[in-house]
Amino acid sequence: MPVNKLLLIAALALIAACSSKTVIDENLTENELYAQAQEDLGSSRYSTAIEKLKALESRYPFGRYAEQAQLELIYAYFKSVEPEAARAAADRFIRLHPQHPSVDYAYYIKGLSSFEQDRGLISRFIPLDMTKRDPGAARDSFNEFAQLTSRSPNSRYAPDAKARMIYLRNLLAAYEVHAGDYYLKRKAYVAAANRGRYIVENFQGTPAVGDGLAIMTEAYHHLGMQDLKQTSLDALKLNYPEHPSLDGGEFKVTYKQKEERSWLYRNTVGLFDNAAPLPPGQTRASQDVIQQYEDAEEAIPGELKEGLQGEEEKERSWFSYLTFGLFD
Repeated sequence: MPVNKLLLIAALALIAACSSKTVIDENLTENELYAQAQEDLGSSRYSTAIEKLKALESRYPFGRYAEQAQLELIYAYFKSVEPEAARAAADRFIRLHPQHPSVDYAYYIKGLSSFEQDRGLISRFIPLDMTKRDPGAARDSFNEFAQLTSRSPNSRYAPDAKARMIYLRNLLAAYEVHAGDYYLKRKAYVAAANRGRYIVENFQGTPAVGDGLAIMTEAYHHLGMQDLKQTSLDALKLNYPEHPSLDGGEFKVTYKQKEERSWLYRNTVGLFDNAAPLPPGQTRASQDVIQQYEDAEEAIPGELKEGLQGEEEKERSWFSYLTFGLFD
């Protein structure tokens, strides 16, 4: 069977599964409804389990399984890859039962939902660099795990949460390094220096601190701030003597400027400093167009250019000029 037909069948099956709604017998007792929900969870039928757990909570809000159903609902949403729903269910449980013995579980699944949110279906099969993606979910996950470890330091979930926090902190620091490199490449040296300083001040203990010092050193080098450059370089040499930006103790500039900029250009991002005054009636845009035309003209092969020059030497009538030579 062709692959496109298989994909079509799979898509239709998925749509049918999503559109179908579980019909729950209204005569089921609380025990029966909870038992069926547990059976669905055990068989990985999470969508069906969600419907039954919601029905259990709505039909028996003060029953013996009401609070447990809320906890199971958080887990069912998480396993069905609905991170926003899982986090909402966890928030609701924490708000309703802040002193519940299992409230640490709600915090843990909430943090785990944010942790897995960035690691979607595609990233599980395609090797994506997570440090270059939007860190919003990673930052949320770190904060949620931090709440768990601070509120319940002896929780059974605390060790795993702490391990994930170390990973997330390194990931967030690496993202800041990518941002600093981007600013260096764009010659936004003040922003690059600020980003490097932010890494050094807020991510101590991560491998990215050396990169932050290197970003600061290079940014201050381009800005001509020799004292700040030397301070950053000394810290880099002292703490990270094997950093890739150092070659025999000397700093290697990664992004070299094409031309020397004046102090006015560096401090005003080029707004008030031009290489040469513009001729009357010209703008930078018009100069760029002229330069593009000249570059294109130089790229014309010699033999073709000679033919064009021969054509230009011919006398042209006013009609030829008006019609751009279409009817010559």
